[in-house]
Amino acid sequence: MAIPIAARAAEFGTLDTPLLAIALGAGDALPPALAPVDAATLGAIGRALASRDFRGGRDEVLTLAGGAQGIRRVLLVGTGKPTRRTDALRRAATLAARNAARLGTGAIAFYAGPLTAAESEAVTVGLIAGGWRYDDVKTPPPADERRAALAAGTVLAPDLAAAERGVVTGTAIGEGQSLARTLGMMPGNLCTPDFLADTARDIAKRHGLPCTVLGRADMEKEGMGSFLAVAQGTPQDPKLIALEYRKGPKNGKPVVLVGKGLCFDSGGISIKPAASMEWMKYDMCGAAGVLGAMEAIARLGLAVNVVGLVGSTTNMVSATAVKPGDVVKSHLGKYIEIINTDAEGRLVLADVLSYARRYEPTAVIDAATLTGACVIALGHSATAVLGTDRQLVQEVLDAGDRSGERGWELPLWDDYKPLIKSEVADIKNVGGRAAGTITAALFLAEFAEAFPWVHLDIAGTAYSETDLVTIPSGPTGVPVGIFVEFVRGRAS
Repeated sequence: MAIPIAARAAEFGTLDTPLLAIALGAGDALPPALAPVDAATLGAIGRALASRDFRGGRDEVLTLAGGAQGIRRVLLVGTGKPTRRTDALRRAATLAARNAARLGTGAIAFYAGPLTAAESEAVTVGLIAGGWRYDDVKTPPPADERRAALAAGTVLAPDLAAAERGVVTGTAIGEGQSLARTLGMMPGNLCTPDFLADTARDIAKRHGLPCTVLGRADMEKEGMGSFLAVAQGTPQDPKLIALEYRKGPKNGKPVVLVGKGLCFDSGGISIKPAASMEWMKYDMCGAAGVLGAMEAIARLGLAVNVVGLVGSTTNMVSATAVKPGDVVKSHLGKYIEIINTDAEGRLVLADVLSYARRYEPTAVIDAATLTGACVIALGHSATAVLGTDRQLVQEVLDAGDRSGERGWELPLWDDYKPLIKSEVADIKNVGGRAAGTITAALFLAEFAEAFPWVHLDIAGTAYSETDLVTIPSGPTGVPVGIFVEFVRGRAS
């Protein structure tokens, strides 16, 4: 699924590539190692730097012609003045690969000077992200109008051993993010709960993992009235999917990753406006993130125990759909008054979080495109992080910083609890417009009291309706990176 990436020594005199991307910071001079490349462009790189036609600003690019053989094009990519080199290299590599795909070069080599294993990993993740595409439901253009798809990438570095280590781990993460982005991009009539279950079974088969899938009848036996309330409006069979990765201590308690998997969300009886409703195919990005993370974790072979849980259905309008004012009994036994049927993700997650108790987890992290309020609060640059365990919250924030999928903590104070108090049941599923992200998390917290828990609201970060410079509009791969980095931090 992801483009293959290799590492090789930075030997420019013998390099044969259709495109060499070079990452340079603001004001950087031409490194001596690149003298053969400058010669291949007849001094064009040096002149571009001297005349300040290229200044190395963040996301700045300049394409130069090379020779008929060897290095045939050079792409200068600016990194600006970064505070974190890994983040800057990941971004530059993503942008470079996007440009390579646009040019139709078919392959790309990337150079940024000496690289540690972590920096090589970041470059690899970036190249894979920039080379990702979803063309499964597009008719190919006429042969004479086609450009070669990006099919391979190479990381060039003086320390080949470190670069190779980074390529291996970066490829694992890139594969997980590519899987998540593909699942997110698929139309809702193709990426169904059944398809997510089949994807989990495929991961399990390839990596030798136990996989359990519960359908409607199984969930009825479990007493999952909250989850099933959302699913009662659709003829599609809802799925609760459990993937288990057990490479840690034999009796060690697992980390549990939970993902919301609404393959399409119409809003139900509380129907959404028609404008942009097609974007609601992305309401399963939390589930895609869990499956992508499990793919990456299995490829990395981490010494840790992890369980991935996905709750998947569609929220549809029908004669059997749940109604505002209905009261349902959750898996935990608490009664929920449903005020708004478009606040359905928390109803699914409530029962999945309750189900997680059987694994006796050491920590539970859920991810969901849960609230529009989160987009208003934080925009598209930060994931909202809320939790019941101070140390776990900080651990998740640190994992987000390392992965480049940054989070920002919002309060989970008892002061907000009266907003979700019901007059007829134990709790209601919405608390009004004020503090919508917080009240949604407080609702989930009612079902996560048995373990340390953190909630990630990825409504603003899992997908974008506009081009983000480094990646096109559509799914971003969040929260695969933060999940994987957290689990890596827990590995023994």
